[in-house]
Amino acid sequence: MEKLFIPVLQGTTRQKRKSIYAAWLVERVGKEFEEVKTVLVDPLDFNFPFDGNDPEGKDPRYSKITKEADGFFIVTPEYNHGYPGSLKRMLDSELENYIHKPVAFAGVSSGPWGKGNLLDEKYRERVKRPWEELIWMAKVLKSGRTNVKSKYHTT
Repeated sequence: MEKLFIPVLQGTTRQKRKSIYAAWLVERVGKEFEEVKTVLVDPLDFNFPFDGNDPEGKDPRYSKITKEADGFFIVTPEYNHGYPGSLKRMLDSELENYIHKPVAFAGVSSGPWGKGNLLDEKYRERVKRPWEELIWMAKVLKSGRTNVKSKYHTT
């Protein structure tokens, strides 16, 4: 069976970001599943010059990743009870490529609740469970995208 492609999306471009450590952990755990191919997508590595879902604001490398993806695992810090603008900008650039594809989210905090040792086995196990659910959903929705007609996607 062909491997599922599930990229891990890092949610911020801030300097001194701590969430990159959690994103690396999520990517590392994803690579433990034989049926998954994953890659870390860091918005610092892409160019999103304008707002919205306009052709000029797309990075062709990110477009290719989202088109080929079977699902997404987003790792993002919380900024003022929301998510970073850099994550919104990245996601807005490819709206049509997310249709009928599952997403898992990992929220990250560097405050008093976020001081954990990510090398601890319990964190790896906590990340493994959402991966298992995401893989199941990706398989089901990939089958649906392939076998069930929809006005929202092509088979």
